[in-house]
Amino acid sequence: MYKSIETMLVEIPTIRPHKMAVATMQTQTLVLVKISTDDGFVGWGEATTIGGLGYGEESPESVKTNIDTYFAPLLKTLAGLNFAQTMRALKKNINGNRFAKCAIQTALLDIQAQRLGLPLSEILGGRLRDSVPVLWVLASGNTEKDIAEAQKMIEIKRHNVFKLKIGSRPVEEDVEHVLAIKKALGKDVSIRVDVNRAWSELEAIKGIQLLQDGGVDLIEQPCGIENLDAMRRLTRRFDIAIMADESLMGPNSAYQIARNNGASVFAVKVAQSGGLIEGCEVGKIAKLANIDLYGGTMLEGPVGTIASAHVFSTFESLAYGTELFGPLLLTEEILKTPLQYQNFELVLPTTAGLGIELDEDKLDRLRRQ
Repeated sequence: MYKSIETMLVEIPTIRPHKMAVATMQTQTLVLVKISTDDGFVGWGEATTIGGLGYGEESPESVKTNIDTYFAPLLKTLAGLNFAQTMRALKKNINGNRFAKCAIQTALLDIQAQRLGLPLSEILGGRLRDSVPVLWVLASGNTEKDIAEAQKMIEIKRHNVFKLKIGSRPVEEDVEHVLAIKKALGKDVSIRVDVNRAWSELEAIKGIQLLQDGGVDLIEQPCGIENLDAMRRLTRRFDIAIMADESLMGPNSAYQIARNNGASVFAVKVAQSGGLIEGCEVGKIAKLANIDLYGGTMLEGPVGTIASAHVFSTFESLAYGTELFGPLLLTEEILKTPLQYQNFELVLPTTAGLGIELDEDKLDRLRRQ
């Protein structure tokens, strides 16, 4: 059934340094998976991470090694099984590796949707919207540069909601930086911040109060992944939205956070969830718990980005939009037809599968040898 399963590391510089509490990125390494079937279908998946092992437990190198060494040989023994049976066998035989599992699952779903002649969203329950709103992350670390960048994005109608990466400087400096940008852009422009789990609970209390008073709309993952009690206390203490991100590692953790009132918003990331199906399950848990949704990113290239958009298009409510801007941060285009960003939104393709076509000559030039 599977003629070949190929994993490649593709290196693409970013348009500017992307500064976070956990790492500063100047190049993104896309991990792309290409699965070809005996009957002529080709499916693509992506398992991109942020900052090597600075962000999570998987790196581009570990994803490639584990897919080549464990996933690919196992998949070739599973001929004849349907998609659900195949994924069950992978989960039973391979522990962890959520990012790698997401890439494999995405490629298999791409193939399945192409076989049925449907956009991928239609085999995930059906899209409720044909485009998703996309914010822009300001992460140069320089206040004046961030203000100028935001004003340009508003002017060209590409983004009108902004998130700031903070947490690498003292709380007071970060707050001053954020509120200067908020003041410059005005009360009608939504500003959110991502602390990338850098604050202690006491720092979070101080920082969140100042940011709430300054008109900021949302605080993402202020405290450590394991510190769910602090997240619960902060969620109950403040009126501002508190969003869980890194602490969301799939449906099980989503259930635990929801049960404990540990966040008012979930940042759904398909790779962190372990796959597109699991991302949809996280969305369902949030809906049942009356938790708002936000479509997150691992700064994937176009494959992971459009796969995520297919998932987010099925969410009944997407109160805080998405941050599916990853391809716009890259200096090279790897699709034959680029993703369509217009009027502050990302438009979903209507063709079968993911709805994209990779430029394989470009990939050959950019891939790590």
